[in-house]
Amino acid sequence: MKIDIEKLSLRELDLLVSAAERRKQIVTTRRSPAVVRKVLIEAAAAHGYEIEEVFDVAPIAEAAKRPAKRKKLAKVAAKYRDPDNKRNTWSGRGRMPRWLAEKTKRGSSVADFLIPGLGRPTAKKSSAIGQRSVYKQG
Repeated sequence: MKIDIEKLSLRELDLLVSAAERRKQIVTTRRSPAVVRKVLIEAAAAHGYEIEEVFDVAPIAEAAKRPAKRKKLAKVAAKYRDPDNKRNTWSGRGRMPRWLAEKTKRGSSVADFLIPGLGRPTAKKSSAIGQRSVYKQG
């Protein structure tokens, strides 16, 4: 919400200031959600209910224990194949597999293992993984 105060009249400015002061009073005096949650749980327990029965929600302890769901990446076709063992493939995502890393250390190029017709290489010949990229000035 954007309000252009340059175009407001004196009466409109007074209304805006009083509304802002009322809102500020409400925000500064209200309790935190954790305190309100605790009060509600205690009130439900005082009447013989569990909070899950009253509000139909999962308990807080269980919600905190569940790990966050990871978004699964879509499967991608292989771009690289080992000529010695056709079962060794790599899509170009993630860490370079051992078989390809060993062959690139011996002097081969990553582009040598591209499957024909599947586009440009995504990996670099010398990966920066495990290598320092920032050096201290001595």
